Amino acid sequence: MSEKKIVEERSLILNRRSFLGKAAMGVGGIGLASLLGTNLFRKGENGLYTADSGPTGVKGVLDSLHHPSKIKRVIYLFQSGGPSQLELFDYKPLLNKRRGEDLPESIRNGQRLTGMTSGQDRFPLVGSNFGFQQYGKNGTHISDLLPYTAKIVDDICIVKSMYTEAINHDPAVTFFQTGSQQPGRPSIGSWLSYGLGSENENLPAFTVLLSRGSGRPNGQPLYTRLWGNGFLHSLHQGVQFRAAKDPVLYLNDPKGTTADVKRSMLDKLAELNDQHYQESNDPEIQSRISQYEMAYRMQTSVPEVMNTEGEPDYIYKMYGSDAKIPGTFAANCLLARRLAEKDVRFIQLYHMGWDQHDNLPGAIEKQAKDVDQASAALVADLKQRGMLEDTLVVWGGEFGRTNYSQGLLTDTNYGRDHHPRCFTMWMAGGGIKPGIVYGETDDFGYNITKNPVHVHDFQATMLHQLGIDHEKFTYKYQGRRFRLTDVEGHVVKDILS
Repeated sequence: MSEKKIVEERSLILNRRSFLGKAAMGVGGIGLASLLGTNLFRKGENGLYTADSGPTGVKGVLDSLHHPSKIKRVIYLFQSGGPSQLELFDYKPLLNKRRGEDLPESIRNGQRLTGMTSGQDRFPLVGSNFGFQQYGKNGTHISDLLPYTAKIVDDICIVKSMYTEAINHDPAVTFFQTGSQQPGRPSIGSWLSYGLGSENENLPAFTVLLSRGSGRPNGQPLYTRLWGNGFLHSLHQGVQFRAAKDPVLYLNDPKGTTADVKRSMLDKLAELNDQHYQESNDPEIQSRISQYEMAYRMQTSVPEVMNTEGEPDYIYKMYGSDAKIPGTFAANCLLARRLAEKDVRFIQLYHMGWDQHDNLPGAIEKQAKDVDQASAALVADLKQRGMLEDTLVVWGGEFGRTNYSQGLLTDTNYGRDHHPRCFTMWMAGGGIKPGIVYGETDDFGYNITKNPVHVHDFQATMLHQLGIDHEKFTYKYQGRRFRLTDVEGHVVKDILS
């Protein structure tokens, strides 16, 4: 076929739909650049969008915040598996007094149980094998398992009245991370990347660090979709940093590749992709171009931020000896502070191993030791650097644990099943009232008696501190306007300073 004939046939591909799509690009290009988080256009003093040749960050779709923000970034220390609030924060002496007695039906009130304990003949109450002491100005009860957290109790807000509808791990974790129990929605970090963009063009707006706890090393797995972009453009998915020679997979160049060769290759690749985009109008092509460019910039920035050898000895002492072991929770907390210093918007840490259905006393002691010192050190470190004021630190899991024993109860051993009706999280910094305990549970630690806080309430409050009205922050997909909090959620104003 002659070249002239090929050109003629390709010109016929421009049907009515393609024509309308291309005609819209004059206005749509501006929206596309904003949607993808790119900063090809920026609003000038005259209110018009103009090209920006010298960006310092990546723009999000929100042209302005809904209200003044209290924070610039979030560090979310997610404790995967469901930490037992009864061993850590929610002191219930009645459970020790009535140890071995059946959970009264008037307390349970027919509430749903998991398949792991629904078949038990009895539900024997069991209190903590560990002591509690009072700390801080308000005499807050903290477990002996958390001596370092006890030292920062006046800097944190402990919420004892969290609750969720999800009773199994996967939907419960997915609910916290995406606002839905069903997979497929964007994660919190992806929403923030989409809406707010990044303040550092050399690092992604949303980073992820994983660690495996010693309490239950082979416990519940995590799935990459938990930090996925869902129906948002792939530019907004979380970037996982690994504790390995290559912190980010496929980032390094093959041996022998020079910077000039890489730059020339990327320029040519962008040109070819742009030609493809002009033909197909597929926005994922633009996302791919942006991802290539980000990877190019990250080749220098990632090794720099991941190299902690220059940290002074007192910092390692503060975070604990594990901070020198890549891949541990302590090392990841130190990296989280370094990423925060680089203005990464959302820093997600996952620490696995809290799912203690049996041998809870032995397992939770190890698990608490994994996280206690480093969690407290992160708060103290941010505070001494003046960064806690504009950083929100969150600590908590997907649900709590039952007040009765799963399986055999002995004098020294017991387990606890999943319990979504009440559990504990804490927050620090970012305009959150320090040194308070919010919400109450009954004497059995089974039901909330005051100030319940739902998953969507927590998410709405987090967005509020970032200057975002959760009801106005939406994305239209398949004919419906979606938001992180779905159709629920209220800002918990009582905990805001």
